[in-house]
Amino acid sequence: MAGGSFAPAGVAKERAEQYQGKLTAYVIVACIVAAVGGSLFGYDIGISGGVTSMDGFLHKFFKTVYKQKMLAHENNYCKYDNQGLAAFTSSLYLAGLVASLVASPVTRSYGRRRSIICGGISFLVGATLNAAAANLAMLLLGRIMLGVGIGFGNQAIPLYLSEMAPTHLRGGLNMMFQLATTLGIFIANMVNYGTQKLEPWGWRLSLGLAIVPALVMTVGGIFLPETPNSLIERGSKEEGRKLLERIRGTENVSAEFQDMLDASEFASAIKHPFRNILERRNRPQLVMAIFMPTFQILTGINSILFYAPVLFQSMGFGGNAALYSSALTGAVLVSSTLVSIAIVDKLGRRVLLISGGIIMIICQVIVAIILGVKLGENHELSKGFSVLVVAVICLFVVAFGWSWGPLGWTVPSEIFPLETRSAGQSVTVAVNLLFTFIIAQSFLALLCALKFGIFLFFAGWITVMTVFVYVFLPETKGIPIEEMILMWRKHWFWKRIVPESPEVDSSISRRPNNSTV
Repeated sequence: MAGGSFAPAGVAKERAEQYQGKLTAYVIVACIVAAVGGSLFGYDIGISGGVTSMDGFLHKFFKTVYKQKMLAHENNYCKYDNQGLAAFTSSLYLAGLVASLVASPVTRSYGRRRSIICGGISFLVGATLNAAAANLAMLLLGRIMLGVGIGFGNQAIPLYLSEMAPTHLRGGLNMMFQLATTLGIFIANMVNYGTQKLEPWGWRLSLGLAIVPALVMTVGGIFLPETPNSLIERGSKEEGRKLLERIRGTENVSAEFQDMLDASEFASAIKHPFRNILERRNRPQLVMAIFMPTFQILTGINSILFYAPVLFQSMGFGGNAALYSSALTGAVLVSSTLVSIAIVDKLGRRVLLISGGIIMIICQVIVAIILGVKLGENHELSKGFSVLVVAVICLFVVAFGWSWGPLGWTVPSEIFPLETRSAGQSVTVAVNLLFTFIIAQSFLALLCALKFGIFLFFAGWITVMTVFVYVFLPETKGIPIEEMILMWRKHWFWKRIVPESPEVDSSISRRPNNSTV
């Protein structure tokens, strides 16, 4: 912009009551295809742990680890922990972290659909390399490509779902990403159970089956429509309006279209979103983009799922303990996510997050007390206590599945204004993958050091995040995605930080050469 000119005002008027439209079959199909990308993320989370414990895999790529594992002394808290193997598994998350930041300008400049396709192709290449790996270098390259796919997919898909969905159903449709993720984890666990019996090549089948959802995501992405928000942002206003009319099932889309035009006008003045996201007016969104994914990982869901097989063994399931554990917890997680999809746009985000947090705190404390008093390092729980703990674990998974599991992704994807939406989602994905990496690297060491106290450790974090939501997160239910900026100006705390209107923000308005910021 020329020096001394005014920045566009962005969305400065509430038009939500004027929005019209319905949920169309077109939107449902588009969201289902896009959400398949979540199953890739879930499948890799579920498949990695099983594959790296298969003797055939370890003997081929990590012979030293294989020998050490055979000689390791384990108890109920201290399991064999090789940092090198953990680093290999976690390398995907670091690759995804970097890729999510690279994906931001691609998503903004070329559209959400192309980022989804890039993610699908990368995952396709990575899965093929891993399944056919002849040496460690080939295996590592495959992991990096999988990370690139996850970075692009997790960055673009939640944005796509939030922008395609009608306002009154945005929460439920956006949660299809988390539903696909949980289904991916569940399927991966079932696949691992079957392939572990196919030594020494079963691991190839486990890794190679990721090609199936990758193909669906890639081919589906080619036929997906772009979001109207992205089309308008990139200058195709008429095409954007026609698509908006099609996905809303009505020609009366003037109010929503005008919001998109206002947001696009303001976004066009912002050439460097990652710098702009640090501005005062974007402070609440940036805080949520950092803390929501951080808290999602710090719920301790990993510690709960890790102990489930041990408890099933105590109940007398023996060698089938892992299967029954995975089947039960996976089914519970999928079911609770479906419940969340059904009620999130009725009850709102805050109710689900706070209620889920309270239940998870209680569950973590109960599990810690029972394990601390009754289990010890080398003992087994009685069948009665095992049944009780499994019931508590299932309740924890239910609470996670309707709260932080899906909403850790949904809330950040719907709160950013158009000009920083891609950058904000990249921050969310990067933070999520960073903390996933940290927990993956440190969990077994923490478990060995803290023993049953690890459940109290996570209970403490859930307390912090529940208070955080109660105090700092406003309700986003029913608020159009392009009018979220108005929400922050009404919140008791954030209104002190966010200016009344973009023109008041001296960091944006009347700034010379704003286009170079």
